[in-house]
Amino acid sequence: MGMESTVIHVRFAPNGTVVEIGERPEALSPQQWFNWLSLNVANHYRSLAGGRGVFKVAASDIDMLRKTANAS
Repeated sequence: MGMESTVIHVRFAPNGTVVEIGERPEALSPQQWFNWLSLNVANHYRSLAGGRGVFKVAASDIDMLRKTANAS
């Protein structure tokens, strides 16, 4: 049995800013959450076509990532 993953979807505006991202803590803007994830779990990011991308992280890590991001 494999470890369950959570996929965090990201949508970008034509100018490259983040307009929508999943699993975002309320205290952070979409761009701030993307920036934090990019600095801390960049090896889990995959870019997609059409101004989209995904972070695929262990489901058990999501709460810890949110708490750590809120504290920084």
